[in-house]
Amino acid sequence: MSSAVETIRATASRARPDTVLTGLIGAGIGPSLSPPLHETEARRLGLELVYARFDLDDHAVPATAVGPLLAAARDAGYRGLNITHPCKQLVLEHLDELSADATALAAVNTVVFRDGRAIGHNTDWSGFARALRTGLPDVDLGTVVVLGAGGAGAAVTHGLLTAGAGHVRVFDVDTGRAGALAAALAGRFGAERASAGADLATDVAAADGLVHATPTGMAAHPGLPLPAGLLRPGLWVAEVVYRPLETELVRTARALGAPVLEGGRMAVFQAAEAFTLFTGAEPDAGRMLRHLGVLTGDTPRERQPADVLD
Repeated sequence: MSSAVETIRATASRARPDTVLTGLIGAGIGPSLSPPLHETEARRLGLELVYARFDLDDHAVPATAVGPLLAAARDAGYRGLNITHPCKQLVLEHLDELSADATALAAVNTVVFRDGRAIGHNTDWSGFARALRTGLPDVDLGTVVVLGAGGAGAAVTHGLLTAGAGHVRVFDVDTGRAGALAAALAGRFGAERASAGADLATDVAAADGLVHATPTGMAAHPGLPLPAGLLRPGLWVAEVVYRPLETELVRTARALGAPVLEGGRMAVFQAAEAFTLFTGAEPDAGRMLRHLGVLTGDTPRERQPADVLD
């Protein structure tokens, strides 16, 4: 624990007084492109900003360390932090206040420090909704299967239903967690619009779309989150993972001719909203999306060009 806290303090001690100090807490976040996305956009806007990674794995600390790390960042003068897997729900008990969206989702991906208070926000759901709207604008949202009921799953299901999806079926390796998320969604959007999945093969066969919201496919967790035989050309697929940009799920679905939304758009749009919360400035999301393409060596290949965002 001490090494992680010392890293937070050391990063702050090296910064100039006018620097906006931000960062990311999570596990296995070494490949994250959030630092260059935030720092480069800040420079283009004339801001001095530092965005540091605080990887739980590197410091051999558990996810529950998010509380002490958050406190250390607040005490060191950070403007805020992004929070990712596996801390988006664990962080809740360490916050002084939640935005309406974070309260509804019971998950936080952005914490802003203001007047000594830690305020939790969720920009994942709106980032996903914008990504879907601009990247797959014409897909059928009748019935959508969502894989994953953690923080990312809570965000994308909320985004889907807000965007007008008729019904979402939630799957998770923890069936109790899937049931709890489905019940929460039904309470907010109506019982007829959300349910826990029963049989994956049957539900995917009857679905119009599939959203993947688990760590599977990340560099540290390679592979497919479901049997490849369940995919088909008429089933659109949206991915949350963006490192790599072309996960095995994206590659397999694309090879079948299915409409595909890579995770890059959601990553950029949630980052752009977090950037505004940290700095008060409005970033150019189209420019950030093009920058992501440069960083990954590939332009995100959704249906619209990067500068056609809404």
